Amino acid sequence: MEMHIHQSHWRSGRQWLVARVPGLLLALTAAAAANFAATIWGIPVMLMALLIGIGLNFVSTDTRTAPGLAFASRPVLQVGVALLGLGISIEQVIDLGSDTLLLVIGGVLAAIGSGWAIARLLGRSSAFGILAGGATGICGASAALAISSALPPDEGREREAAFVIVVVTALSTLAMVAYPLLAHWLSFDDRTAGILIGATIHDVAQVVGAGYAVSDEAGDTATVVKLFRVALLLPTVLAISLAAARVRSSQQRLLLPVPLFALAFAVLAIVNSLAALPPELRTFLGDLSRGCLVVAVAAIGLKTSLRGILKMGPSALVVPVGATIVLLALVVAIQLLTGS
Repeated sequence: MEMHIHQSHWRSGRQWLVARVPGLLLALTAAAAANFAATIWGIPVMLMALLIGIGLNFVSTDTRTAPGLAFASRPVLQVGVALLGLGISIEQVIDLGSDTLLLVIGGVLAAIGSGWAIARLLGRSSAFGILAGGATGICGASAALAISSALPPDEGREREAAFVIVVVTALSTLAMVAYPLLAHWLSFDDRTAGILIGATIHDVAQVVGAGYAVSDEAGDTATVVKLFRVALLLPTVLAISLAAARVRSSQQRLLLPVPLFALAFAVLAIVNSLAALPPELRTFLGDLSRGCLVVAVAAIGLKTSLRGILKMGPSALVVPVGATIVLLALVVAIQLLTGS
């Protein structure tokens, strides 16, 4: 009897795995192509993965790919977000000082709030505004993926996430060129320029590129400031999850309102702060996180049609652009007023 149960479980597990192989292989192939193209042409890999996925959307019409793409765009994504916690330590955050921490927190709140307000003003959903504002204020594509996963389920959510990823990546690339020039024009010293860059540019890679284009001190400062913004992903996702739990049915409220990947993010940040992991393992897990996120973005692209993206309309573009302008204006104004 016990052997029969084990065999039944093994068959069920095998069927579960086999059903996901076609879609998962498709997402992995698109992610590998994106990595290759990004290396050759210097295009952000997240954007490349999304564009390649959208270009191959016609392949995903085969129903055999659906389970694997769903797995790649949800559980694989959540693993990647959780592992981001290993890039943050409490010591780095404390070293920034209270003034910088308050500046960054205010910037994130302003980006999310302005995203929500602009979306509502234009007749778009609050969820889209929070998604666009959160991606702008925290860490670009990674934040868009995490926040999308925490928001209440909606049939258009992945299309919205894909749209936001495209826009914030493009804005981040433009900012990588423009913001160092702005810091020079404003006569900011290296530390102040690093704070400006770290507190305003969306994606980590572009923050690093812009910061070190100014100086080593600006690059180091910008990177640490950006990592603190990444750390704010946790309370943001927790707040969104708790808010989403209120609108679920009473039966669903019995479930854990906080995503497990958000809790894992917090645990791994603590582990990293305690230096409990060997550097080699931390590097490997960091690469694994990036790989998971690229695969997840590719899967989202594969499930998103270009026609669906275009249907978002011009008003959707105004939301992340508006949040970006508000974030930049706030940070610059505070730095000019306080001299820091």
